[in-house]
Amino acid sequence: MSGVNQWRIMIVDDHDMVRAGLRTYLMLEPKFDVVAEASDGEEAVRMLREGIDGGAPNLILMDLMMPQMDGVEATRIIMKEFPHLKIVMLTSFLEDEKVVAAIEAGAVSYVLKTVSAEELIYALNGAAKGMPVMTSDVSQALTRGLRQRTTQGTNEGLTEREKEVLLLIAEGRANKEIADELHISIKTVKTHVSNLLMKCELEDRTQLAVFAHRKGWVKTG
Repeated sequence: MSGVNQWRIMIVDDHDMVRAGLRTYLMLEPKFDVVAEASDGEEAVRMLREGIDGGAPNLILMDLMMPQMDGVEATRIIMKEFPHLKIVMLTSFLEDEKVVAAIEAGAVSYVLKTVSAEELIYALNGAAKGMPVMTSDVSQALTRGLRQRTTQGTNEGLTEREKEVLLLIAEGRANKEIADELHISIKTVKTHVSNLLMKCELEDRTQLAVFAHRKGWVKTG
């Protein structure tokens, strides 16, 4: 196959019947040419590294849960070594954290196996152009996963004392008020503020206050 509107696809899935079904359907689409298949992420990575007869794919349909190497890890490696490839994650699982992990690894889109054939083709066409395509339930899962990571994740490497200082800054407290509240010297407060600005990569106290509010660390009401 040749032509700017035709895409070479690799199917990565540990179920033979799933690969066969996808291959049969995709080969009916003039835009798509299935050039390779792999039964897990490890095999997919190896095949890409060794080279595929007839040329490498430029679009990968990747299963999420597979033995040896799952779709997220395979995507992470492939995007590092072959950044020009476009990957669509195809899975039966809709878990907030897995959606986030797949997108962070470099997948253009995250598609459930319950989608219609037309929706899958739409997602592949979008991925080929570098355009994310997600159903509303996947989009909502991504939003929930990012929100949960923001509010329940790490404290950006801050110590407990630094976070205490940050929260007081967010309340509009001056250095002397913070020193009195925490029973430390003003000099120590200034040191904590300097460390906060450096760790959070911000420039002033106002930005620190906004940062704390966006993280959801400041209690309101």
